[in-house]
Amino acid sequence: MLTFWLIFLAFVAVLLALDLGVFHKKDHVIGVREALVWTGIWILLSLAFSVAIYFIYGDSEHVLEYLTGYVIEKSLSLDNIFVMAAIFTYFKIPAVYQHRILFWGILGAIVLRGAFILMGAVLIEHFSWVIYVFGVLLLYSAFKMLFLNEDEQDLSQNKIVKIARRFLPLTTKIEGHHFFIRENHKLFATPLFLALIVVELSDILFAVDSIPAIFGVTLDPFIVFTSNIMAILGLRSLYFALAAMLGKFDKLKYAIVFVLAFVGIKMLIADFVHIPTAVSLAVIVVSLVAGVIASQVKR
Repeated sequence: MLTFWLIFLAFVAVLLALDLGVFHKKDHVIGVREALVWTGIWILLSLAFSVAIYFIYGDSEHVLEYLTGYVIEKSLSLDNIFVMAAIFTYFKIPAVYQHRILFWGILGAIVLRGAFILMGAVLIEHFSWVIYVFGVLLLYSAFKMLFLNEDEQDLSQNKIVKIARRFLPLTTKIEGHHFFIRENHKLFATPLFLALIVVELSDILFAVDSIPAIFGVTLDPFIVFTSNIMAILGLRSLYFALAAMLGKFDKLKYAIVFVLAFVGIKMLIADFVHIPTAVSLAVIVVSLVAGVIASQVKR
């Protein structure tokens, strides 16, 4: 299995190298049309990878687990988009440089999520009761999201921002896509670097929701990791495709809450009631479609 892990990591490295080194080598504002095209490409790549999953495991059950994990992570990443939009607005990051911040942010997320997934797999293997902790955590996350008022979020009161401003030499200047600049022979962090830190740490918080949710579908670390990573690889293009239209999908929040609660309950009752993966996938997809439709009906 180690061979497949190495091949997948090499595959991801090639995709990232092509993304920043070839297709987005020059900084430019990514329009909605371009973002939608790239979103479609990433989705097609992710679906095509399910073929590789079939050849690795030799059965359709693992393919369903991969697809379910992918859909869960993709749906949960929608809430992450709201946070990223708030971060870029607060730090006044020009649209032309936002892709570079998201690129490095997702690169860091791949490393951190890989570590979280391996730790989660080890914990579940040695302490089976941890699965119930994950279930409770998802229910708590659903409850918190349901009653969270996004309008009350204030990044100026964020502890990470306060700490960074206290200990890092910062400048308010933005010079190109640089994270650091020199002034009077002294190195200063730019707002781009501070935004990158907050994006990275916000992803850690979202991983607390998404990774346990995928463990509710499968305990196979390779399926958990690949479905998670393939979903977040397309997060940048999805952000640019949806950032300008976030207000049109306000009811999706309730669909995401339902998904978290559903998976949490599934984990808690797993020893008593077995819910087939195909049923889980259908429930999640239907709830997301219902959220999209509900968002448009009221208009």
